Amino acid sequence: MPVTLPPTPFHPSMVTTAFELPGFRVTRNFGVVRGIVVRSRSIFGTIGAGLQTIVGGNITIYTDLCEKTRNDAFVMMMQHAGERGANAVIAARYDSNEVMNGVTEVLAYGTAVFVEPA
Repeated sequence: MPVTLPPTPFHPSMVTTAFELPGFRVTRNFGVVRGIVVRSRSIFGTIGAGLQTIVGGNITIYTDLCEKTRNDAFVMMMQHAGERGANAVIAARYDSNEVMNGVTEVLAYGTAVFVEPA
């Protein structure tokens, strides 16, 4: 069953990998926020991906799984920031680790801040 995430507290354009948001000034820093998702491949996905590797090229089953997992972690990070009172995230990054064979953790993290127009 797919996970339904609640709406984010601010627009994704208010998240940046930079240390500042052009046109805005940071007035408050809420510290590090994160969103973490741990996913496993299904047996059907593994078989389908195995078949795709025979042909070569982009393994779309894994690409789609990775994109959805990263997006869910990103949304969770924004929600965590909103819960702290932030309206933006700076210095955003992703990290991932294989927890065990076929199980991967994706972490989105950054610094939650409150910004005002410059």
